[in-house]
Amino acid sequence: MITGTMPFRLRGRITAVLEVLLQRMSQKGCPGLIVSAAPGVRQPFPQPVVDLAKHLDVSLLTTTAPAGQWEGVHEEIQQFRLMLAERRAAQLNSLVQELPAQLADSRALQRIADWLARVLDAQVLVSEPERVLAASPATAAEQLAHAIIQQSVGLPEAPSGPHTQLISLAPASAVLAVARNAPFNEADLRLLRQAAKLLGLMDQAHREYRAASDASRAARGAAFELLLDGEVAKARRVMASMMPGLLDPETARVFIVETEKARRDTVVRHCRAAIGHQALVVLDPRKERRILIVHPIRSDDGNGAAVCAELTRLVGRLGSHSSLGGSGVYSMTLLADALHEAITAQSFAALQPDPVALSVHGSDLVSLLPQADAQRWARHLLNPLMRDETQWGAMRETLPAALAYPYTVAARRLHLHRNTVMRRAARAAEVLHMDFGRVGDRITATLALELVTQREMTVPSVLVGSEPPSLTRLLAAPQIHAWAQTLLKPAQADRRDLLATARAWLASDTHVEPAARALGLSEGTVRSHLRVLEDHMQRDLASFSGVRDLYVSLHVVTGNPGLLTDESEDGLCVVA
Repeated sequence: MITGTMPFRLRGRITAVLEVLLQRMSQKGCPGLIVSAAPGVRQPFPQPVVDLAKHLDVSLLTTTAPAGQWEGVHEEIQQFRLMLAERRAAQLNSLVQELPAQLADSRALQRIADWLARVLDAQVLVSEPERVLAASPATAAEQLAHAIIQQSVGLPEAPSGPHTQLISLAPASAVLAVARNAPFNEADLRLLRQAAKLLGLMDQAHREYRAASDASRAARGAAFELLLDGEVAKARRVMASMMPGLLDPETARVFIVETEKARRDTVVRHCRAAIGHQALVVLDPRKERRILIVHPIRSDDGNGAAVCAELTRLVGRLGSHSSLGGSGVYSMTLLADALHEAITAQSFAALQPDPVALSVHGSDLVSLLPQADAQRWARHLLNPLMRDETQWGAMRETLPAALAYPYTVAARRLHLHRNTVMRRAARAAEVLHMDFGRVGDRITATLALELVTQREMTVPSVLVGSEPPSLTRLLAAPQIHAWAQTLLKPAQADRRDLLATARAWLASDTHVEPAARALGLSEGTVRSHLRVLEDHMQRDLASFSGVRDLYVSLHVVTGNPGLLTDESEDGLCVVA
């Protein structure tokens, strides 16, 4: 501030001094120069000074107030600037506190939108061309739509309308739109730009996180499906980079957690946090409420008691509408059987006060059979194949896959030529006096093969040489009846006669067309009934193990002689 009178005779020297002063003020970022002028003086500054000040963007001001009134103004301005700086720092600190602790936090964008709406007393919308990401208040999308369209096409804002700001959230395609009745000052705009940067980074991070999460989920799901198909080596390669060594053990247990659909994603995250370093946890693509877990058993794990205990605690905390089922210890190549056992155990658990059923010895069909009698029956049945050790070696390798899959698929899984698989299957059928084109014969042979090759046990000497039991007698055991009742109970409660459809389908050797003709139904109706039956039984009827469980449970529950009759003199189970 310059006070006093500038004598005319000194105007030239004053002009030079003022020019130097303005240059230094510009370098220091000073906003203006004030001159105390007498009342009525219109232009106390020389014209060269006025021109230079305009060029340097320094304001020239005049005042008629006494100099005393200007005392302390500088301090007041500095205090005001400090107050604004502290307010801005508090706003930025508050904005940073709204950032998510985890990229998976889906509510983070909405929290920042709510914060902006509160701080600026405005309506806030974060949107993409095809969807709204966050809005505060909930009606902001409707209120801002007109203003966004108006500004995007370059139309001026109405004088009485809201003041709108649109900021692109680069590098994403989203836009931050803010509107309020009062104009935005420079501090508000700076705050909006800071918030837009954070929103853009968060949106990009969410996209990348979702992409990585989806890829991880797909890889885990693919590995699980490969394990169910017996492709253990391929599953290990899939998981090698994600979880090195997880699938290296030769044995594993399978667990099923069933919970409410709305809670399933949360439960999956809890499972992975608790046991994710020890087990493969995936969502069941076939059922919305189910989570599948494979726990490879290492030599120092025992039967995986730690994982069992952790899952039991987790399900206990979930409360009602959640249950846990677990299989016994199976070879990694037999996880499809382990899955069926876990599903059966979970079905039992869901009907009991204690929602946990963990099997150590097995609760699937084969494990529930009286083992010593079942071994005698199976060995008697397969004796014609087992007499020749060379022939038996080839048959025990080939027949399980050849009976469960089409020959082309079985050949690929066994790394054999298709003709080799066909020739061995035909030879086995001839020796056993069976027709492997019929589902009953395939089920009988597969059941015997599993008992002899995968559940081998020593038959007590007192039973050796005695007459082997029939398969019908084996299936009459009380535990088999309870298993079959549990499996078919949901289907029996259905208003449609699903079991009649199942019997016709099995009697037609799993062909839909003849089953539809026999029932007088359309093929589409038969397929629909079978899909509903799959859901009720929790079995995949496209798999041979699912067909086997349906076949046997129907015989046990309905006693239908059209499906399963007693054995012939060779001990065979045949379809009538």
